[in-house]
Amino acid sequence: MAAGLLVAAPLTGCGTSAKRTGSGLVSIGSGLSGPAGLRAEVYARGLPTVAAFTFDPQGRLWAAAAGLSDHARDGVYLIAKPGARPLRVVGGLDDPLGLLWHQGRLYVSSVGRVTAYSGLRGTRFAHQATILDGPVAHGENNDLVLAPTGRFVMGITATCDHCVPTSKWSGSIVSFRSDGSDLRLYAARIRAPVGLDYFPGTSDLFVTMNQRDDLGARTPGDWLALVRPGTNWRFPECYGQGGAACAGVPGPVAVLDQHAAVGSVVIVTGQLGPTVGTAGLVSEWQTATVARVALVKRGSGYSGSPSVWLRGLRNPLALVLGPAGSVLVGDWGTGIIYRIARRN
Repeated sequence: MAAGLLVAAPLTGCGTSAKRTGSGLVSIGSGLSGPAGLRAEVYARGLPTVAAFTFDPQGRLWAAAAGLSDHARDGVYLIAKPGARPLRVVGGLDDPLGLLWHQGRLYVSSVGRVTAYSGLRGTRFAHQATILDGPVAHGENNDLVLAPTGRFVMGITATCDHCVPTSKWSGSIVSFRSDGSDLRLYAARIRAPVGLDYFPGTSDLFVTMNQRDDLGARTPGDWLALVRPGTNWRFPECYGQGGAACAGVPGPVAVLDQHAAVGSVVIVTGQLGPTVGTAGLVSEWQTATVARVALVKRGSGYSGSPSVWLRGLRNPLALVLGPAGSVLVGDWGTGIIYRIARRN
């Protein structure tokens, strides 16, 4: 597996405890358990190692497959409608983990580059261009989102588990223009910022963080964090243990499970009904669950209360907010994409 999903642990001292409950979950269909009032249905099948989602302006689902160790099926696939067979449109990629449609172009972040595709004709793009080379050689580029400023924001996994990176871009969040120019450091020294999502209508960026994997009994859990521009999270010396090593380092909104390999995050604000409410939904690859972190605004920050939201998956990774307030969940381990919505 890719480094960012192999690690999944550290950081304590702030935020809500990683101890979570899954009580009250019921069968919601398609073999999944979740809160009453929701229903699950299979949106599509047949895409093993599904890792990222985006919708195009026509409302069609695009999905990236990332093998993490076996790259034979890596690429970007089009799923034209619910139940349709995934069609590979883009190949030649190594672990594409971020997808974004913007102004008629499909942007894909993968190992060592960000590529823009344009001129879609049927199931082929007429043009492609590498807009960002690196910025870390052979580095794992993760989720890719559009900031309220119009810039792109992307997470980059550190190239090591607990050594000090030699590049300032390694283990960071970066921002850049849509043509790849004006690369800037958004936030520094984060072990593995994997999933990114903005709280709707704000510039509040929520990030899932996989952490150091060498800490043994000192490993608390992965994080969901609010990341402000210019912050330094001081990987690897600070892992949430407090003291001088962590002086001035922000804390998490919520601490999730140990070695969870957290992936995507989606912020919902009531689309799924009162049982979900305002929350961050976070995929946990290793625990085979999707977590719900109930979000409450506290001054300039948030407090978060985590619980188990979905069970019955093998390795959930990709999440996206879908049409009519639904959430799509991609199970990397089975190739099944589920649609979760309110029960009528």
